[in-house]
Amino acid sequence: MFFHVILTTDCNLQCRYCFGESLDDFDEDFGDIEVDYDLPNKVNYNMDLLDKFSRKDPDSVLTFYGGEPLLCTDKIKQVMDNVEPKHFMIQTNGLLLDKLEPKYVNRFHTILVSIDGEEALTDYYRGNGTFRKVIDNLKLIAQNGFRGELIARMTVMEQTDIYKQVRWLLDNDEFSFSSVHWQLNAGFWGNDYQRRNFEQWAKTSYIPGVKRLAEFWVDQMEERGVVLKLYPLLGIAHSLLHEEKNCLLRCGGGWINYAIQTDGYIIPCSTMWGMKEYYLGHIAETDPLSLGKILVNNTPCTECSVLGVCGGRCLYANVTKRWSDQAYAEVCNTVKGLIRSVEGQLQRIRKLVNNGTISLADFDYFKYNGCEIIP
Repeated sequence: MFFHVILTTDCNLQCRYCFGESLDDFDEDFGDIEVDYDLPNKVNYNMDLLDKFSRKDPDSVLTFYGGEPLLCTDKIKQVMDNVEPKHFMIQTNGLLLDKLEPKYVNRFHTILVSIDGEEALTDYYRGNGTFRKVIDNLKLIAQNGFRGELIARMTVMEQTDIYKQVRWLLDNDEFSFSSVHWQLNAGFWGNDYQRRNFEQWAKTSYIPGVKRLAEFWVDQMEERGVVLKLYPLLGIAHSLLHEEKNCLLRCGGGWINYAIQTDGYIIPCSTMWGMKEYYLGHIAETDPLSLGKILVNNTPCTECSVLGVCGGRCLYANVTKRWSDQAYAEVCNTVKGLIRSVEGQLQRIRKLVNNGTISLADFDYFKYNGCEIIP
């Protein structure tokens, strides 16, 4: 099982798509969903409880999460010194990676670092100077011996040219990533759709850009014999090549990938913090291998032709319905466009597998590692 350990709800950035939109939607409620807004802003349970909980699952994976988890470096070290899961991972904005000693950083199986592309775009979304500090820290941890998987995790909205920015992350003079994932900022806030131009951007920029990326991705297989870890493309191609018919939620949220709040209560997904209706128990008294499952089982997903590949995209969005059905249909169109882009390259991919240029094993990846697959 996978668990996002939320160490703090505090963050040292004020990003446009998180902090900025939360201010614009500050007064909006969740309807009938009761939300506890008084959760402690930092972990307040005994770490012995986390150790006992984790030991009940010999294959447990713990991912440090926030807010910004590296605001709690002492707690990270305490956990890593006293808890023994199968793997540790972290999802971070990268600004404080230099504050954690290499002996801890180098134990991470995977680091997902938030970066949205080249300097101008990253700083536009995340604040001036963010890009430079993150890049310097990534160079530092590489120099200090980090050899785990380092994933560039983009947040994507209308200012993003997805083709240009992914290509830049893969090949630039600053720091080139071997793994890239992106997540659409869509359906998480209540009032933002009417402020934005999501529909036009999705149709004229994002979906065509994803199609170009899929073509480039397979070009690299032909020319270099490598399957780049572009997670939205990789995960979908893996399912299609292995003829997986009924994928559950691709991030694993609510059935194999859960989150532990700062108070020790377990929730299906880190974005669902404080939603009491969806609490699944407390780490002091819950067996991780017996957690309840919360699956996407409502319309329009259950009536969608691509559900078997998509899995429902986002549990939080399905539960909270922050966007109208009509607006969220535009998000579904991006998913269908993504899947069609990969399907359109399957013949080329199968030919490359058959002639030995690449192998099916090249499409394997560490599942539920924080990459949702369906952005």
